[in-house]
Amino acid sequence: MAELPEGCVHPPGGSFLFASDLHGREDRFLKLFSLVQEECPEAVFLGGDLLPSGSLLFGKSAGNLNSFLEEFLLPRLRTLRLALGANYPRVFLILGNDDPRSEEAGLVRHEKEGLWHYIHFRRVQFGLYAIYGYACVPPTPFLLKDWERYDVSRFVDPGSVPPEDGRFSVSVAEEERGFPTIQEDLARLTGAAPLDQAIFLFHSPPYQTALDRAALDGRQVDGAPLDVHVGSIAIRRFIEERQPLITLHGHVHESVRLTGSWQEKIGRTHCFSAAHDGCELAVVNFDPREPGRAQRRLL
Repeated sequence: MAELPEGCVHPPGGSFLFASDLHGREDRFLKLFSLVQEECPEAVFLGGDLLPSGSLLFGKSAGNLNSFLEEFLLPRLRTLRLALGANYPRVFLILGNDDPRSEEAGLVRHEKEGLWHYIHFRRVQFGLYAIYGYACVPPTPFLLKDWERYDVSRFVDPGSVPPEDGRFSVSVAEEERGFPTIQEDLARLTGAAPLDQAIFLFHSPPYQTALDRAALDGRQVDGAPLDVHVGSIAIRRFIEERQPLITLHGHVHESVRLTGSWQEKIGRTHCFSAAHDGCELAVVNFDPREPGRAQRRLL
């Protein structure tokens, strides 16, 4: 890594970085760590699907996942913290639907080192801002269901697999598979708390926005056309009703390529996506004091 830039200090209020869907790609993580060392952001948000892809083969891939965490991610973050000292950022992360929940225990265990905050279904106060995390997505066609929930009802889009019919990397009671809904989860997570200074780290994007557009044009299953918008209705309604300051999203890699937009504004809420289907690392820079000036870069 490059030497720490002289005079690297956190600006008042902070510059924040957001990345998502890195899928264990070491080149992307290394680009991110180099950027963090160069720019000294106050906070870094990692929006899920962080581990190597193909982790549905639990028995075969468990060693690869442990190796990624223990031999790649942890050593490099320790080195980064050593280099940055007091300028090491607060790191907030969640997992995503491609990440087996069996790895959650390791993330929680190593959280004690202070390298990151694992925030699925948690709230962490960070200065003026309440940081919330939520990893779950509506049902998908994929078989790993650790992070899938019914959205607002038991409806499942054509071509998608109900949560109870998929596979889990941890033990889940039959009656709990897919329940509670995303809508119920968000109500439990936030209660009646004011959210005007809240930042939400989601994996799923909100439904019917530029951020959840999938490449499903003209596709049908059993004669039923597929909805090209695959985000969460519950998250969309939650944003409309509760109006948090900023929401961060990933999951739908091709959305920016199809819509030309990585951001959406729902009422007063600024919504950003760091999903990307190219070979580069996509990074969103934002200042919560001026979210309208956020920028997205490809590295």
